[in-house]
Amino acid sequence: MLKKDADDFELNFFEGVVRERPNYVEALVPLAHVYTRLGFHEKSLEIDKRLAGLCKHDPVIHYNLACSYSLLGQLPQSLTALKKAVRLGFQDLRYIEKDQDLKNLCTYRPFLRWMETVKASQFTKMLGKIQERS
Repeated sequence: MLKKDADDFELNFFEGVVRERPNYVEALVPLAHVYTRLGFHEKSLEIDKRLAGLCKHDPVIHYNLACSYSLLGQLPQSLTALKKAVRLGFQDLRYIEKDQDLKNLCTYRPFLRWMETVKASQFTKMLGKIQERS
């Protein structure tokens, strides 16, 4: 199967499932990924917003929402969603800095200041754990 055919199949499949079951998270997540991969960022954002409402405590869902906002250049909203993802437990700072979907956000001054604070906080926590073990 050619890539375009595979993309079309995946897109049609998940859109069909979501039409029948609009809040089915297991179909919404891959549908948002397909939309992002195909460059349909507005559609992906709408799905990610819906997922954030359905999965209020899932850090990955909020991380993906931050990515969608970043891809559309909506940097304040992206940073807000990313902060929530980190508060909920998303901890991979290196991944955040390398993720191409967050490329726009990574040049945003408020993001850079926040990231410095988060890194300092993680470093302090790590030192505390080391001292506890000593």
